[in-house]
Amino acid sequence: MTPLAVSLGDPAGIAPECIALAWARRIEERLAPFFVVGGAGVLKAAAATRGIDLPIAAIAAPAEALGVFGDSLPVLGEEDTPPGFGAPDREGARLALHSLERATALARDGLAGAVVTGPIAKARLAQIGFAQPGQTEYVADACGVPHERAVMMLAGPSLRTVPLTVHVALSQVPALVTHDLIVTKALVIAAALRRDFGLDRPRIAITGLNPHAGEDGRMGQEEIEAIAPAIAELQAQGLAVTGPHPADALFAASQRASFDVALCMYHDQALIPIKTLDFDLGVNVTLGLPIVRTSPDHGTAFAIAGKSVASASAMIAALRMAGECAARRGT
Repeated sequence: MTPLAVSLGDPAGIAPECIALAWARRIEERLAPFFVVGGAGVLKAAAATRGIDLPIAAIAAPAEALGVFGDSLPVLGEEDTPPGFGAPDREGARLALHSLERATALARDGLAGAVVTGPIAKARLAQIGFAQPGQTEYVADACGVPHERAVMMLAGPSLRTVPLTVHVALSQVPALVTHDLIVTKALVIAAALRRDFGLDRPRIAITGLNPHAGEDGRMGQEEIEAIAPAIAELQAQGLAVTGPHPADALFAASQRASFDVALCMYHDQALIPIKTLDFDLGVNVTLGLPIVRTSPDHGTAFAIAGKSVASASAMIAALRMAGECAARRGT
């Protein structure tokens, strides 16, 4: 067994306390052993806000985490910053970035079974030179994977969704909805669900872009010109793909049992249903990578950091999913 690497996330946010809570519940939640990269003092202070006397074990190598995880939270590296919950600053951003860089490298080099990334503040990281749009793109670049093949999936107990286009203005989406992008992402999704989630023949439902999936061209041409031809090509390759589905009906309880994942055309089309159904249990999984990467599907939540109200459910779910996927890969 190889332990999971956890990046700290922004130390002013809720990630440190969620990590501490996850370790405190490691037995009841049946979590695989993990270690955190940096931030020992921040983690200790965050645990104290939740009434947890958190034992920290400084480790010099990832493998050492296995021997101490039962009694202490393993922390690799001495980099730290003074606790400042709810007050993000540049020093905290540097710690978050360095933690992300090292945790990702350890997973890429086979020294960690997976990387679980704590939430970051993209604007803060940009101030210190972080060039990628987000952590998904950073991990893809670190692994040498083109961005279009690093696919963000949101997964919860009720639903899995993938946005075809992610952090772009809605006005830009129609031009980005192309036959080739749909085929590329659907193939990545199918391969990942087979390898990491144990689904022999994953069922992929693909939404339309326009209301009522375009109504045969009366509300747009994207379904006719790009989406339906891509679906036909994927079906010809033997994939269990259906659509284009009207997005306003696809996520009803009676419909969700008919597919394993929904490939949606834009960010909110994918994220609104899963955050409605599984807000506290949603996990962000990056498909198409040579490593396993998960993250809780929430942000830094600076407004509630250190106030003893943040839920650790999504962090726990991300750790559990990372452990399960890593086990299926044998890492």
